[in-house]
Amino acid sequence: MSGRLTIIDESHLDDLALGSVFLATGGGGDPYVPKLITAEALKTYGPVPLLAPEDVEDDAFIVTVGSVGAPTVSLELLPSVEDAARTLDAFEKYTGRKIDAVASFEIGGGNSVIPICAAAAKGIPVIDGDGMGRALPEAQMMSYPIGGVKPTPALAYDYAGNQATFETDTTETYERHIRAFSMAAGGMVTAAEHPMTGRQLKDTVIPGTVSFSVKLGAMLREKRGQADTLLQPLKALFETSIYGECKLLYTGKVIDKTTRIIGGYDIGEATIQDFNASADPLLINIKNEYLLARQGERVLASVPDLITIVDFETGTPINGERLRFGQRVAIFATGCPEFYRTERALKVVEPRCFGFDIDYIPLEAL
Repeated sequence: MSGRLTIIDESHLDDLALGSVFLATGGGGDPYVPKLITAEALKTYGPVPLLAPEDVEDDAFIVTVGSVGAPTVSLELLPSVEDAARTLDAFEKYTGRKIDAVASFEIGGGNSVIPICAAAAKGIPVIDGDGMGRALPEAQMMSYPIGGVKPTPALAYDYAGNQATFETDTTETYERHIRAFSMAAGGMVTAAEHPMTGRQLKDTVIPGTVSFSVKLGAMLREKRGQADTLLQPLKALFETSIYGECKLLYTGKVIDKTTRIIGGYDIGEATIQDFNASADPLLINIKNEYLLARQGERVLASVPDLITIVDFETGTPINGERLRFGQRVAIFATGCPEFYRTERALKVVEPRCFGFDIDYIPLEAL
């Protein structure tokens, strides 16, 4: 992985999926099926240009595309090769504008590869960046609307080919409406939203996260092994990135995990007990993503910093919907991009936005 990554082809998908699941903090949807359909699209249409944000023309028309819904449903309501491209086709027809490039909502699991699948079929580039630098559960938490990009006009496409269009006054209203459509459509839809100019993209995107995910995934694959041996390679990789700090918080066994689909989200918690049962268990709060890690009353990490659970024996990151009772795991925490530590971003992503009555304290200060 030397030099700048300028295309995405089949050879990058395994590493991209692996790295993006680590960054997804449990959310973003399981990448297995999206990765398969993206590989099929790349095989059919050829590699996709990966466009650095600074290389985008200011007047280019950029649209974000991905899945919206409860990640658990993505294990059952499977997407097809055509869904993402058909969503963009319908969006172009609806708006009367040709899309020049697509970008990700979030660099998270399935949502990291769906834009590539769409871009391959449309013959357009995908942006090397996303709207979160991780995964988060709600639309108003993306960097695009935080930076002033409107979410609509938007269009959603369900598994049966039904479409819904959206014109809303605020991103919070859009989030409620798209979530309601997703619930009515079985729990998962593909959406094209947050249309913007190249200039707006440059001002709001979290840059370089697609190529960084490939690099992270390659490292996880090459260093595959017991999770505690990954700490030094992870620290070295993250400290030179937009993320910074990386810590190993806890190792142990999942002794309880409960989630329910509430309002279109996977909501619940997981409890991990250390292997010797000599310390207080670790509690992880979940809303699609792993949001808060607590040991008793002590907060070890919180949103918007990243909390990642990996398989202890292999270091493979585990999506929230794949986390199970009895798994032996390790919990890592990573700093969030600087954008999410700004006052305007914390207004929509601090712990209190998720119902936790605590202040956000940066990972390195805990």
